[in-house]
Amino acid sequence: MFSFFKKNSQSINDLSWLGVDIHSHLLPGIDDGAPDLATSMRLIEGLTQLGIKSFYCTPHILKELYPNTRETINNSLQLISDKLEDEKLGVEIYAAAEYMIDDGFIITDELLCLKDKYLLIEMSYLAETPNIDQIIFNLQIKGYVVILAHPERYNFYHLNLDRYQRLKELGCLFQLNLLSVTGYYGKEVKKIASYLLKNNLYDLAGTDLHHDKHLSVLKDKVRNGELYKAIGSYPFKNKKMFGNM
Repeated sequence: MFSFFKKNSQSINDLSWLGVDIHSHLLPGIDDGAPDLATSMRLIEGLTQLGIKSFYCTPHILKELYPNTRETINNSLQLISDKLEDEKLGVEIYAAAEYMIDDGFIITDELLCLKDKYLLIEMSYLAETPNIDQIIFNLQIKGYVVILAHPERYNFYHLNLDRYQRLKELGCLFQLNLLSVTGYYGKEVKKIASYLLKNNLYDLAGTDLHHDKHLSVLKDKVRNGELYKAIGSYPFKNKKMFGNM
């Protein structure tokens, strides 16, 4: 079992060790992330100052609230890509999606993925999606590699830790929200994140950045060295899996 709790003599106050942010809501005007182009640019500039130069934007696809499509996402991506090129920030930016697995989710051959067929999914925070095991299996039959976003935030698993083990046995990858280890989402989420880290159950990490408050807290925890001391030595696979986009 990997232990990330070893004392680290280094004091690293950026996120260059992460390499690629695979989960963010930076595209302008299409979900509960950046509402406009100016905000998108401000958030991206803030993250580049923390050492991240490569991003996968993953807007929600949620039928009732954010009925995004490949077209709406790519149009928004083009808007921010053109602006970034004009500003010459030297940023690599791509788009996929964060799919809510609910009654409106339909498995097709055309789902918006990260590199190759890595698919980011989420569930409601209120209750486990019925038949989630079967849905993951059905996605795998289609060739998708399923990444479950922020498993530490699903309260219904906090008293049923065996479900995490079961999802891993099914071949589901886990993505940590960086702010979870800071206590931003509450003590219980931080506790479960620590459990998943101790048991080496995470594969990837992301900012899940939505707004200026997220950025402000992240900056504070990165620049004071707290975040690196907590998880900087954990073997996240962001660079290995998505470093050559």
